[in-house]
Amino acid sequence: MADTEDLIHRLMEEFAENYMEKLFYFCLKKTGNSYEAEDLASDIALNVLTSLKRGAVPASFSPWVWQIARNRYSVWADKKRRNSESNAGMDIGDFELEDGSAGCLDEIIHSEDLSALRRELAFISSDYREIVVAYYIDDRKVKDIAESLSLPYGTVMSKLHRARKILKDGMSMARQFGTMSYRPENINFIMNGISGSEGEPWCYLSRLLCKNILLAAYRNPSTAEELAIETGVALPYMEEEIENLTGATLLKKNGCKYETNFFIISASTREKVNAHRKGITSELTKALCSSLEFEVKWKNENCPEWHEGYQSYDDMKWALLMYAVDTLCFRVFDAYDAEHPQTYDTKNLGKWGHTLRPNGGEWDIIGLEEYDGDEPDFISLHGCVTEPSDKEREYINFKQYIYNYLGIFRSQPPQINYTDGLALVNTAKGLSDEVEPAVLNRLIKYGYIKETPNGFKPTFLVMFKDKNKNMPPEIEAEYKSLVNKAAKIALRHYSFCRELVYSEIPAHLKDEDHQIEQASANIFSLRGAVLEEAIRTGYLTYSGSPVIGAYLTI
Repeated sequence: MADTEDLIHRLMEEFAENYMEKLFYFCLKKTGNSYEAEDLASDIALNVLTSLKRGAVPASFSPWVWQIARNRYSVWADKKRRNSESNAGMDIGDFELEDGSAGCLDEIIHSEDLSALRRELAFISSDYREIVVAYYIDDRKVKDIAESLSLPYGTVMSKLHRARKILKDGMSMARQFGTMSYRPENINFIMNGISGSEGEPWCYLSRLLCKNILLAAYRNPSTAEELAIETGVALPYMEEEIENLTGATLLKKNGCKYETNFFIISASTREKVNAHRKGITSELTKALCSSLEFEVKWKNENCPEWHEGYQSYDDMKWALLMYAVDTLCFRVFDAYDAEHPQTYDTKNLGKWGHTLRPNGGEWDIIGLEEYDGDEPDFISLHGCVTEPSDKEREYINFKQYIYNYLGIFRSQPPQINYTDGLALVNTAKGLSDEVEPAVLNRLIKYGYIKETPNGFKPTFLVMFKDKNKNMPPEIEAEYKSLVNKAAKIALRHYSFCRELVYSEIPAHLKDEDHQIEQASANIFSLRGAVLEEAIRTGYLTYSGSPVIGAYLTI
């Protein structure tokens, strides 16, 4: 008995996921009318689900479903034929709503109970709303409405009849708004990549209404009407928000329902990741610092000109340690991919490896439910980096880590443009005379360069690739053993994050390997945890420098 119930449950799920949209288009092809197609598809679905609930277990599911569909269509077509014959010779005007035959909806209006009507008008879709408002609120004739909207008279009649049924059903409900209507939730976001020219996605993600639409559609794929009820926002306004979010690729439509098109990490997952990260942070930071000190010591002894900058080594370590963390993370990603090969379509990815978006955007996003735990601060990275394949411009690789610790970010300079980046490169090469005075003054104001008796010089870490030497094999083996120790620790944590993401991600995103990879990498992020541990142990101390965390590679 239990096996039969499980089978029926699976068949019902399969029907809901794989047949509803196909049935609608089958009905649309048969009826030629979307409203009649909706009714017929609902009737077929009801018959299929009712049969399954009564214990019907077809030997072959798909042919069984389509046989029911054809049978119900035959019933519908026969009924339509009989109605057509009984109404032969009658004019369409005989069916006009203002002909004096009051229906249920008219009685409500005539009894002056307009509040129920107004409530339902807030949740009727735009396909019907303008016509219904014109007829019931503005008291206009069907013929007049048809002319003003440039629609056939029969189309307006059909929409009004359909709308009356929708409104009648809605008025009989005791509608209850969702909890988001009176208790909106907040979510935070991490974006990787380049924003669109119209400010996407941040122009949407900064608004509380958009956040709650995305959160509601993420937890439960919903129609526009359902989202309107959940958030307590009238449908005319909701439709515009949904259209914008869908155009920005933050939502996607699946049949008649909307789904959030990215992963939102739950508070419980954040808590589990944080607890696991705490368990490895001390050991990981110690291993990273040991490998960094080994590398710097060898470079200082064997290629002392590998870096330049009027900055103490204690200040340099803020950039060097975070750079070591990032290098370690890429090593971990490669190691994981080697053990678990990922196969996803890269045709929708841009030159920086992020998803191509409207208006020239190239970005990926994850949401974060609010979590009250003591997570480490998020450390972002900005700068000026040109693509290596861009042969028309000189290559620039300038970056700066942005720290929340002690409010350091407030004194750090803003993100610079290509002109400023090129000026930093020329200054580091001793070519400051090729930099325009206005640009020099701006970079002096930011704190990136200073004037010395020997000319203008950078005030931060500059690393020269061509002044590095390769370690001898025995030294490199010792260095790699230190790096591998840190990598093994980090790989354990990354694997833990991947498992959590995959266990929680919604069904419609489970095949989105790129999204799973992006989400896992972001919650795995180790910068903040390593920074806090390095400060706690005294490995890092803050001098107050505004350009701390900056580095340029030449």
